[in-house]
Amino acid sequence: MALDRIENLINKYFEGETSIAEEKELNVYFSSLDVAQHLKQYQPIFGYFSKASTEQFTAKIPLQTKRRNVVAWLSIAASVVVLLGVGTLIYLDSNKASQFVNCNSEDNPEKVMQETQKALALVSEKLNTGIESVSYINEYESTKNRIFKK
Repeated sequence: MALDRIENLINKYFEGETSIAEEKELNVYFSSLDVAQHLKQYQPIFGYFSKASTEQFTAKIPLQTKRRNVVAWLSIAASVVVLLGVGTLIYLDSNKASQFVNCNSEDNPEKVMQETQKALALVSEKLNTGIESVSYINEYESTKNRIFKK
């Protein structure tokens, strides 16, 4: 009868339906010396579990990893890239500001006239670009009014 019970427990064990008490009963049976011949094939499985439960991990775990070092270097590199980008933008903006020469009343009137014409040509160019954009809106409005008569 005990042998039938052990066989039923083994079947339940491999189906994943045993309780902890039943698993302990299997461990006790397979750790004993009087294991049935046809069940000896399962003895290493339960022997391993009883042996593994007594083992302890003794290796040292390193506290500091190299990953932190990599993250720090990536942060520094990203900061340098951002600073270079900001510096380049500031440099390019300062060059645009020095495009025109400051003139006062003591300067040569012809030079003042040339600088004024350059400034007005730039304003005119930008204004014409804006007017072209508005002309597309006017064209859209007139087409919309033809389609959707009010």
